[in-house]
Amino acid sequence: MSELHHECGVAAIYHLSGRGRSPMCGEEGPRQISRLLPRMLLDIQNRGQLAAGMTTLNTERPDLLRTRRDVGTVTEVFRLNHRAKAESLMKSLAGRAAIGHVRYATCGQDDRSYAQPFERKHIHKRKWFSFCFNGQLANYGVLKERLLADGDHHLSLDTDTEIILHEIGRILSEAPGRIEWIDVLRQVAAGFDGAYSLALLSAEGEMIVARDPLGIKPMCYVHEGPLFAAASESVALLNLGFESSQIKSLAPGHAIVIHPKKGLEILQFAKSPKPAHCFFEWIYFANVASTLDDRSVYLSRTRLGEELAKAEREMGRVPLDDPDTIIVPVPDTSKAAADAMAYELSIPCREGLIRNRYAGRTFIEGGRARKAKAATKYTPLREVMEGKRVILVEDSIVRSTTMNVLLDRIREVGGAKEIHVRVACPPIIAPCFYGIDMSTIDQLIAPKYFGVTGELTESSQQKLADDLGADTLSYLPVEAIARAIGLPAEHLCRACVTGEYPTDCGQHLYQIALDNRGSKQDSQRTYEQLAAALQK
Repeated sequence: MSELHHECGVAAIYHLSGRGRSPMCGEEGPRQISRLLPRMLLDIQNRGQLAAGMTTLNTERPDLLRTRRDVGTVTEVFRLNHRAKAESLMKSLAGRAAIGHVRYATCGQDDRSYAQPFERKHIHKRKWFSFCFNGQLANYGVLKERLLADGDHHLSLDTDTEIILHEIGRILSEAPGRIEWIDVLRQVAAGFDGAYSLALLSAEGEMIVARDPLGIKPMCYVHEGPLFAAASESVALLNLGFESSQIKSLAPGHAIVIHPKKGLEILQFAKSPKPAHCFFEWIYFANVASTLDDRSVYLSRTRLGEELAKAEREMGRVPLDDPDTIIVPVPDTSKAAADAMAYELSIPCREGLIRNRYAGRTFIEGGRARKAKAATKYTPLREVMEGKRVILVEDSIVRSTTMNVLLDRIREVGGAKEIHVRVACPPIIAPCFYGIDMSTIDQLIAPKYFGVTGELTESSQQKLADDLGADTLSYLPVEAIARAIGLPAEHLCRACVTGEYPTDCGQHLYQIALDNRGSKQDSQRTYEQLAAALQK
């Protein structure tokens, strides 16, 4: 659903010297392996379209680390549509190591200052570093209060990324001697509650790629000869030319440490009691060509479609043998589920909605503007839907802004005689405090119909269908998620559909959100109230 957004994506690449030349190198050679980074970022552009950036390492220039970051897509920031300008930028940023980032904000503002990577310059090379971060710290408010408590510190930005920057800098400055980067990570992570994957590059040529102790955020990597590459999704590595069998997921609580002379090692920096992978990665966020934690995104979505087909047969509310019945996916993330559902039910799956990829980013707008943008996002094809009974497959419904407008257009423009909405996900009943753009209960449509328990009844689903303008509507049950992904339910973070959070601060924030429900305070970012609540 276009109204739901992830925070960001991370990528990194490093060509070690003295170990031969990787076949992935272009004509420019290992010293310009950084040229591959924008290409990797393009493959994870689905994770963030507000801003992009990269930092490169080149020991042969005065500024050992060089960063370019700005608001815009990867193509816009790196001028990829202009050959001469793109080439000039790539030469300027040339290096044998690079980290990069694409951003959509769940914390902070929409301007260049918030674009990542964040670079901290210092006269000591050991303390000069750049890093980028995917996720959200649930205890951001607590860390902020602690940092500002003595009155000697100042934060110029409203983002947890700046908090991490200062925490790393503080540990480096307070260390009595030289401290290893893995120990820096151990100390800084000990105070974190939340979800994150990050990449860090130092002016001494060391790189750190890390994943949070619960593995909520994904991180994939590959190491072949002198070349190392990592990204939030495997598709970025696959499209570089690596075999899928070479690509691995970094274990929760582990970090990959690369030293220019010692090479690569994987170390544990935090205990990982049990994983809590975000199920929405497979349902919605990740590229359908990605594989995360050995589970294919495409196959997970096809199994969701099979779950929908099974439920449809059991309900028996729509005539499945009528030639006027068709299945239509909401582009693009619902297509795999819709195809599988159609195959199981022997019903045609038709492309009845055409997505306008140049309509703009509807999530930036608010109120009426968002609704107006939503109306231009999809064009219903009357040639496909006129006089048809449409089973509309959607991956999720969060705020319902897009769905409400879409159903009106399918009737008015598409000419459908019936619309039956099938959602390949349980109702979203609780906020996310780990990096998804929904931090209050009142933002969500489902609690108004299913309460905070998410109990699905025929009458409550029909009431939502009536209010949205559909003939019928049904969700998948919570249990279907683990079956589709192929992981134990206890190894998934399903907080947004159960209200049960994998971290203490997450659960505390949910209680604050429940207390704030329907109040003026509920319009604020709930996690920012945690520090005040803990002081009571």
